[in-house]
Amino acid sequence: MQEGINIPTTSHNGLYDITEQVRAIVSKSKVKTGVVSVYVQGATAAIMIQENWDNSVQNDVVSLLNKLIPHGVWEHDAQDNNGDSHLKAGIVGPSETIPIIDGKLGLSTWQNIFLCEFDGPRSSRKIAVTVMGA
Repeated sequence: MQEGINIPTTSHNGLYDITEQVRAIVSKSKVKTGVVSVYVQGATAAIMIQENWDNSVQNDVVSLLNKLIPHGVWEHDAQDNNGDSHLKAGIVGPSETIPIIDGKLGLSTWQNIFLCEFDGPRSSRKIAVTVMGA
């Protein structure tokens, strides 16, 4: 089974929690044992599993990546001024695979699934959610 999620983003760099949307798709699939792949369609965004307690870890992720990969110093900036966005997305990666255990996402208490925006704001980021299993 495969469904899409469309998420608008409001900041240039930010993490957006998509766990509930993915959870709903897994539930709808009726798969009891398997995996779910969450893949963002875009070269300047990523998917990450991270702590969900509060925004501090999410803010720290953005701060770290901004320190490691500053804006405005990359060769690609000559084309469209977003070289850092491509590098951040490449390091984090476009997808995560989560086990489905007894029909539920196999995340721990403190884990959620986040869309990482590195070139926003955007009216829509498209995410493909693919559920496989029995």
